[in-house]
Amino acid sequence: MHKKFAITLLAASAALSFTGAHAETGKLLLTGGVSSIDGAAGGGLTPSAVIGSNATDGETGFSAFASNARTKDYGLNVFGAAVGFNDKYELSIAQQDLDTRSAVAALGLPGLHLKQTILGAKVRVLGDAILDSDSLMPQVAVGVEFKKLGSSRLDGTLAALGAKRNGVDAYVSATKLFLGQSLLLNGTLRATKANQNGLLGYGATLGGNENRYSLQPEFSVGYLLSKNVVVGAEYRFMRNKLETAGRAAGLANGLRSEDWKDIYVAWAPTKNFSLTLAYVDLGVIVPGTTASRKQQGYYLSAQVAF
Repeated sequence: MHKKFAITLLAASAALSFTGAHAETGKLLLTGGVSSIDGAAGGGLTPSAVIGSNATDGETGFSAFASNARTKDYGLNVFGAAVGFNDKYELSIAQQDLDTRSAVAALGLPGLHLKQTILGAKVRVLGDAILDSDSLMPQVAVGVEFKKLGSSRLDGTLAALGAKRNGVDAYVSATKLFLGQSLLLNGTLRATKANQNGLLGYGATLGGNENRYSLQPEFSVGYLLSKNVVVGAEYRFMRNKLETAGRAAGLANGLRSEDWKDIYVAWAPTKNFSLTLAYVDLGVIVPGTTASRKQQGYYLSAQVAF
């Protein structure tokens, strides 16, 4: 299924490039961001206020990506695409597949795959990252992500914890490019009910009410080493919504979560292609079945944009 999806994305991007539907002028290298794991333009872990693709004012652009992450106990594959209009509006889609490998074998669920579909929309409401790079005015965007976790052998467990399989995140991002200093800063505030970004459902009611929205900050910084290479880091706060339910179920702190972070390098050899490689630290994920091991590893993503 994932291979077919990736082929479809690449075919669509090729079609756009040959039909002239894509942006002809384009942005400066890497200023359109890369694709996040949720599909929105930004960094690998968190969105930013930039609009994906190479499109500028009066143009329509397209991007597609494939990402793979591997930690000590888990693997994550993500495929997705985004369309940008007039450098103001963005629509995105992402399909996530979390391979738990043997992490939850103790629960009788060896080889469990958790699949999530995310539909996103983003609107730039203030500023321009490039045109305002010589002032303190950031580019600001608001976004929404509709998330649905596919049915799996974990459904009964999530239901017992009072977690739902669908949710909606809303966020506001402010991105500031200091072009003369080759520095890119971003801050995002997300309203969410998601457990581990939604891969473990949304909210929880067992043992207490953790079914309310919480505000979670996310930050990223990037430094342009050259016109086509940027290095940086991201930090994404994670609300610990499942721990109370886990304790009520007799799992102690076996369902607690921790913040996500990474250190990355992104390389754009051409205006239409980029690669991102990162060291990621996702903290603990279902520590009750993974001996509380930190989920550290790599993240690799390839993106085409027009």
